[in-house]
Amino acid sequence: MITAKDITRFYGELQVLKGINITIAPREIVSVVGESGAGKTTLLQILGTLDSASSGEILYDGVSIKGLKSKALADFRNKHIGFIFQFHQLLPEFTCLENVCMPAFIAGKTKAEAETRAKELLDYLHLSHRYNHKPNELSGGEQQRCAVARALMNSPKVVFADEPSGNLDSRNANELHQLFLNLRRDFGYSFVIVTHNEEFANMADRKLQMKDGMIISN
Repeated sequence: MITAKDITRFYGELQVLKGINITIAPREIVSVVGESGAGKTTLLQILGTLDSASSGEILYDGVSIKGLKSKALADFRNKHIGFIFQFHQLLPEFTCLENVCMPAFIAGKTKAEAETRAKELLDYLHLSHRYNHKPNELSGGEQQRCAVARALMNSPKVVFADEPSGNLDSRNANELHQLFLNLRRDFGYSFVIVTHNEEFANMADRKLQMKDGMIISN
């Protein structure tokens, strides 16, 4: 589904990624591990089109995204890619339901279409009692599950998660990890997850070990 070929990334004279080659298959959960500064987040952002490679190519379903202009790339990202961050990044002035609806509104869906889909996701994630609560009225685990629902709003091909449980206690972290496995089982989502949680990393189908901007084992 996703193929990255010879990806490099320079920031000035600093080379952060050094010739990365990976593939992500449909329905696959891939964990990415390594010490701070290994290039994990940079790789995730490039695969997810939030950043661009200095050289190399990324293909989705065999089609290169290299030549896409910024608006086309943003449209592609909104429709085909989901993101989950360590801090939920929910908009504080909007309710849980409204936050989840945002990607659908950006994609041009009607309010009715967006709310129907958002409620389905929130019900699945056991947040039906939190539709109209704002982020500061949710627990940490609920905030992150709301962020998961938002990431899934447009039924993406793949979800990229950067330390998604890094801000949670062990119970909520374990519940979130199990949720990813359930979502793959029930809906066929693919996940690429940067994590320092070794137990969760080992639960993935594949674990990519990064060091000094390179993948040293997969």
